[in-house]
Amino acid sequence: MNDLLKFVVVGHTNVGKTSLLRTLLRDSKFGEVSDRPSTTRHVEGATLTVGGEQFATLFDTPGLEDASALLDYLEDLERIERQKHPNQRIDAPARLELFLGSIEARQRFEQEAKVIRQLLASDAGLYVIDAREPALAKYREELEVLSGCGKPLLPVVNFSATGGRLEEWENALARLNLHARAVFDTITPPIDGERHLYESLALLLDSKQRPALEQAVSALEKQNGKRRQSAALLVAELLVDCAAARHSVAPEAEEEAEAKLFVQVREREQKCVEALLDLYAFQADDARLHTLPLSEGRWGDDLFNPETLRALGIRVGSGMAAGALAGAGIDVMAGGLTLGTATAIGALVGGGAQTVRNYGSRLLNKLRGQNELTLSDSVLQVLAVRQGYLLQALAKRTHAATSRIPPPEEADVARSDITDPLQSFFKQARAYPEWSSLNEEHELEGESRDALVGKIASSLMAFSADATQ
Repeated sequence: MNDLLKFVVVGHTNVGKTSLLRTLLRDSKFGEVSDRPSTTRHVEGATLTVGGEQFATLFDTPGLEDASALLDYLEDLERIERQKHPNQRIDAPARLELFLGSIEARQRFEQEAKVIRQLLASDAGLYVIDAREPALAKYREELEVLSGCGKPLLPVVNFSATGGRLEEWENALARLNLHARAVFDTITPPIDGERHLYESLALLLDSKQRPALEQAVSALEKQNGKRRQSAALLVAELLVDCAAARHSVAPEAEEEAEAKLFVQVREREQKCVEALLDLYAFQADDARLHTLPLSEGRWGDDLFNPETLRALGIRVGSGMAAGALAGAGIDVMAGGLTLGTATAIGALVGGGAQTVRNYGSRLLNKLRGQNELTLSDSVLQVLAVRQGYLLQALAKRTHAATSRIPPPEEADVARSDITDPLQSFFKQARAYPEWSSLNEEHELEGESRDALVGKIASSLMAFSADATQ
């Protein structure tokens, strides 16, 4: 632990210091975020872990409140010390040490003293700036005090997504000889913003410290890539599970079987959502299906409601053999065959083992007078759109976000972009009911199933990557 790099986050009150730490630590429960001033009253630290390896300790600090008065007090201390020792020069760090030993550091300037002590004990500081605020004298005075610690200081420009006063801050920082900076919005960070922040910080460190941070940046990118791949595989598993689902029932039992399949699919989708939230270390209530919104309403009034399909621009009743329940999300197939029984038997005999495997049970069900229920193409498209959008939202969401995932913009959903490449995959999955955990008899391990899941995951990752550019 003593060998870990130590970085302290400093700045004025209510500029987003704790939000930055939540984002970097991927911990939405770290510290307290509030619009009230001086929410953080004590120094709080947490270990930053990447790829299972600890590489740094990050510290949150109270907001600086009265740097102007502190500067005046430091000048008084320096004047008194010079009177005592007229031939002794006092540099900025020595002046701060005098301050930390004074009674005022335990009373009037207690909060500032906590910040200075932690910066002196750290390898570098991240000075958080609210880009929406003008570069007032109080901020320049804070930087003057903190620069006196003699530690590398990287300004981090927060709340920059809407533009803010970036040019004004650039000029102000340059006048203080702070030319390196990082633009990093804690709510909507730019693509690769985290990597750029660490790279900027690495430039300020000495040659012995820099390799550890550079190694962490590389590990961080690998970890993010693995997380995106795991997320896409979770959704691909869901889609195969639902596409391959097939319930054989007597015609009089269709209504009960339909209700059962509805429940199974809803629960399976919710399980996928919970797994995705856990993968990205978000809370269970950050995205619930019944509150995940559409551009014109809410996602989940009902997955199987035709209005939900129409709201997503998906055709209703486009399944393989749309029957009485088409449009409600279920296709009814009388054995799944449109050929006459004799012709169908001849096709099976001439088709070999693969044909028998794929269609033999369906012919048997037809001869028994049973129908088969499967999810329609339209419902599979809804699942793909909902989960594809969720993949996008989670990839861009930070742990500083306090609201639930917002409604997608129409362009963000890009329905045809995600559903068109998946149509052939859905058809392939339908031919193998044993691939679905929603069926009583299933076999979820096998090269063919794994290959299909991988192809769907690749399509989802390509879609998510395009959407986040």
